Amino acid sequence: MKVTIAQINTTNGDIEGNTAKIVAAIGQARDQGSDLVVFPELVTHGYTSQDWFQDADIIEHAGGTLEKIVRATQGITAVVGTIRKNPNKNGRRIFNCAAIIADGKLIGTVDKTLLPEYDVFDDPRWFEPNQSGRRLFDVNGVKIGVVVCEDFWNDKTFWKERLYASDPADEVIAMGAELVVSINASPYNKGKIQLRCDMVAHRAKANRVPIVFVNLVGGNDGIIFDGASLVADEEGDIILQAAAFEEFIETVELDVRKPDARGITGGEIGSIHNALVLGIRDYARKNGFQKAVLGLSGGIDSSLVAALAAEAIGPKNLLCVMMPSPFSSEGSIKDSEELVRNLGCEVRTEPISGAFDVLLDQMDLRAPTRGGESLAAENLQSRLRGVILMAISNAEGRLLLSTGNKSELAVGYCTLYGDTNGGLAVLGDVLKTEVWAISREINKRAGREIIPNRIIEKPPSAELAPNQFDQDSLPPYELMDPVLELYFEQKLSPKEIIAAGHDAELVYGILNKVEHPANEFKRQQLPPTLIVSRNAIGIGRRRPITHKYRRSI
Repeated sequence: MKVTIAQINTTNGDIEGNTAKIVAAIGQARDQGSDLVVFPELVTHGYTSQDWFQDADIIEHAGGTLEKIVRATQGITAVVGTIRKNPNKNGRRIFNCAAIIADGKLIGTVDKTLLPEYDVFDDPRWFEPNQSGRRLFDVNGVKIGVVVCEDFWNDKTFWKERLYASDPADEVIAMGAELVVSINASPYNKGKIQLRCDMVAHRAKANRVPIVFVNLVGGNDGIIFDGASLVADEEGDIILQAAAFEEFIETVELDVRKPDARGITGGEIGSIHNALVLGIRDYARKNGFQKAVLGLSGGIDSSLVAALAAEAIGPKNLLCVMMPSPFSSEGSIKDSEELVRNLGCEVRTEPISGAFDVLLDQMDLRAPTRGGESLAAENLQSRLRGVILMAISNAEGRLLLSTGNKSELAVGYCTLYGDTNGGLAVLGDVLKTEVWAISREINKRAGREIIPNRIIEKPPSAELAPNQFDQDSLPPYELMDPVLELYFEQKLSPKEIIAAGHDAELVYGILNKVEHPANEFKRQQLPPTLIVSRNAIGIGRRRPITHKYRRSI
């Protein structure tokens, strides 16, 4: 049997456009001599359409979406992720399902059973779980079991504490499935590509059954789908590996007996880089932005965002704005100028010193209380820059990219309505140590300095006061980031983090900054954030602003 991976990039709510992509991919698979073409989860409507799945019009016309797709399947079988209306009056009004279509006929649907509600997921809010059990489908004499995303993700070998009692994938295998098809909208986060490969290969080998695992690709607000779909044969060898972070339509013979490792190259830092580029590109494209703007300070964060944006939308579409203040160092200005020369993007200088002086006098903020300037005076500089950037964004129709990193945002080391302004927070889920690593990766890939090494190597500073450095206010990032990673991504308790080898006073100091209401207040007003980890700031991690929760040794 020949099977095609149809890893396509969908847009929420663009039912007509998504359907056109599906039909085109079916035609491409047919031209490749395929028997079966498999699409990701909810490709007709877009998996991250959220409460549109409660919209009466969407519910009423759920079934009509498939008509064009059904007509396109002459001579081929397709498995397509979509929705269907719940005929019962009780429960959620729609099912998240896989439609199995063969030779111009809808031969059945399989509803998703396990509905995740952790991290970025909220399926029970919109979908009714499977009520009709399992069934197998005959495709050219092969018995096929179909499962939808989470229904494949409850393998007891991989999860010490399982969220669900049942394992739908094991159930279709027990029924005699000779091929398992899993359709997915599995977002990218660190380590997940390798986890999927291991999980698919293990289940295929353990049960002596080929598995087709097809995943969505593309950026949708802050959620990034990496694709990296794969087909494993009954030996557990991956015989077709789709490229990550791009659309992929290709066919393989199930008994080819030839391992394929083309689709995934590079390490985790390289994957984070690719995810961020895709996230910027799709957020801009799907929201109608051709051009972007950012504030360039000469620091590592804004330099990295500039390099990523230039790659995502093209350097000619990127404007970098330098906004020197009385505390901007000559070195930072020269470093910024070198960066924009390396990138080939447009640069503009908009000094803030004059406006800063006027407002210092008007607001009587000159009396120093910290570092030579008051905290209000420091924040005023950031907010003046935010005003300039928003004015350019409004006047020229540019997407404003926010440049703050996760380490700073986690502990509130940012200025509300200043450096947090923007339409997209590019590094909001990237730790400072990862910022440095990605910057070095960019230079390594280019074989030259794109981001000047002076920017990477100099001590980080907001340059809002004389001789100011981040470590005047924060622990060293090399000490802080491992604590933040364990707390956010692995959800370890303070005692567990300390047991992992971290100083108790440091741990409690960092975590009390994280949980402080003022800092949560800032985080909840951030732009959409590109997500590259589990339990990320924003949609993946929900906290109240008003609380009295404090951690103590």
